[in-house]
Amino acid sequence: MDFGSRPELRFLEDLGLQATNQGCYGGGEWRAGGKSVSSLSPASNQPIATVIEGSLEDYERSLKACESARESWMLVCFSGFLFSPILIQSFIVRQTPAPKRGEIVRQIGDAFRKNLENLGRLISLEMGKILVEGIGEVQEVIDMCDFAVGLSRQLSGLILPSERPNHMMMEVWNPLGIVGVITAFNFPCAVLGWNACIALVCGNCVVWKGAPTTPLVSIATTKIIAGVLERNGLPGAIFTCICGGAEIGEAVAKDSRIPLVSFTGSSKVGQIVQCHVNSRFGKCLLELSGNNAIVVMDDADLSLAVRSVLFAAVGTAGQRCTTCRRLFVHQAIYKDFIEKLVTAYGQLKVGDPLKHDTLVGPLHSSQSKQAFEQGLEAIASQGGKFLTGGVGTTTSPGENYVTPSIVEISHDADVVKEELFGPLLYVFQFKTLDEAIAMNNSVPQGLSSSIFTKSHETIFKWIGPTGSDCGIVNVNIPTNGAEIGGAFGGEKATGGGREAGSDSWKQYMHRATCTINYGKTLPLAQGINFN
Repeated sequence: MDFGSRPELRFLEDLGLQATNQGCYGGGEWRAGGKSVSSLSPASNQPIATVIEGSLEDYERSLKACESARESWMLVCFSGFLFSPILIQSFIVRQTPAPKRGEIVRQIGDAFRKNLENLGRLISLEMGKILVEGIGEVQEVIDMCDFAVGLSRQLSGLILPSERPNHMMMEVWNPLGIVGVITAFNFPCAVLGWNACIALVCGNCVVWKGAPTTPLVSIATTKIIAGVLERNGLPGAIFTCICGGAEIGEAVAKDSRIPLVSFTGSSKVGQIVQCHVNSRFGKCLLELSGNNAIVVMDDADLSLAVRSVLFAAVGTAGQRCTTCRRLFVHQAIYKDFIEKLVTAYGQLKVGDPLKHDTLVGPLHSSQSKQAFEQGLEAIASQGGKFLTGGVGTTTSPGENYVTPSIVEISHDADVVKEELFGPLLYVFQFKTLDEAIAMNNSVPQGLSSSIFTKSHETIFKWIGPTGSDCGIVNVNIPTNGAEIGGAFGGEKATGGGREAGSDSWKQYMHRATCTINYGKTLPLAQGINFN
């Protein structure tokens, strides 16, 4: 069955999609025995296509295949210099060394390049972000593939001399085996790339559960990856995708065969995932809620800061974990800055995300819109003064569009401590840098933050131990301007770990310290007669 009667959807056929799609790719096969769901366009709430979700039985069969496939994909990583032919013979070299894995990831990147426009368009259609952001998300996966290819030729251990005679110590990094990735609707493709590209070159198999509301992106992305594996004669079970609901996510979190689970989503669900994984002594990589702030000092480049705040606050209709939700402006420039920002908001075009001149698309679902409207009512009840938007200003009734809103409110208001997913910006005045830092650090979340200033003294205090407590600490760029490579605030409600940073590969491997005796004596046993 194709999209013949809907010409605007025919591009989906180039991605391997049909009007009805199986939502589980496991063991190199597409199959699904779960319930049928309709994927809806956030712009119209109209169905795009149908997906048959994977069942728990599909999950179990897929994991067994994945366990078998990992043996041909893993390889022990050690330093390039070995000092003894005996040692060279003692290492078990499996079938796919890191540079070969890197070559597969390079081909995956090329496959995404060929599908850049179509997959980006699907992300915009199914998720609701504007087209340029949808295409940009696919580009992030391509960039991660390039990064991982270079990494594949750098993975090594460390050899050090021991204080004992004729002994050496070696640090060995081994693949974990299987990495589970659970992603959210707002980045239905990119977050997988941040995790999977590095996990694959490290020698792991990947099991992916995408958001239940973006199954078509999950299927199309998997078809691109599966095609590369098939063309290279590799087991399809190296990469597994299972579309489904909370029961599949719970299965991944509880599965002791999956040593690491990377989860992106709300703090509430992330805490549940972490409890399940920790109970079996697994590892978690969490990116959870963000309640991010931008500080604008009185010496800032105001033109740069206004554009940055606008992008950070309304990009992806405010549905990024790195969206700016709190803005602190120095009292000396507050009035001028806010006037410029309100004027800029008045020029925003809210509408169809697939149109090139649209700057703000819809929220992802009718439930998202309802939650946003309820949040606006809570803000009004707690003394919020709306400078733009506000209660009763949402557009296009029956669809998921809302009006981007700016509100003045006390930074101590309860609602400010919570993350409201949508284009909402709280604005505050401050007198001193210390006051701004204290307000930035006053919320439970700690993902991203940014400051605009020309002062070196201010910059180094901001990024130092008495500055921002977030995992991402930016200067003169938006809070959502540099997500890749970010570290997440491990002591706050944002989660913890690193995705895509220079040392992020260590998350996907485990370290073993080896002491090697290449002599004929055992120093610790000197003076003992065993005859």
